[in-house]
Amino acid sequence: MKNINFILLFFFSLSILFKVYAAEKTGEHLGREGPPPAGPYRLGFKELERAIKTEKKGNLKKAKIKFEKALDFFLEANAQDPANPDILNYLGLCSAKLGLDENAEIYYLLGLELNNEHNSIKYNLGVFYYNENRVSKSLEVLNSLKNCGCEEYQSLKMLIN
Repeated sequence: MKNINFILLFFFSLSILFKVYAAEKTGEHLGREGPPPAGPYRLGFKELERAIKTEKKGNLKKAKIKFEKALDFFLEANAQDPANPDILNYLGLCSAKLGLDENAEIYYLLGLELNNEHNSIKYNLGVFYYNENRVSKSLEVLNSLKNCGCEEYQSLKMLIN
């Protein structure tokens, strides 16, 4: 009886080794190897970077598709972490780039409600107001950045003036 159990154990172990070897040869993974898959926030950020780069190259149609994809990722990230001002900032930025102006303003303002000292949101909101020809609102945002000593203040000031 011990011999039969030993033989069965031997063949079972051998079959597992064969499966592992075959999986390595074909590129399959039997377990979780490597880093975990990227979450929607990271994927959205990467897609947003690609969209901005594509927009700078002048390929607006392709950039729009990338902004839409980034927006979808950030919406998913927002569902997972709804009180994150960074996500709201990127939702506002993507929405503004896609012409969803009402949504963009709402996202920026929600982000500032969560963190009134978030300079990137303030900057993006100021740019948004400037592009909407709401210069007085843009100047209010610039004034709120006045004492930060940050590049956002200088960039917004150069845009407005």
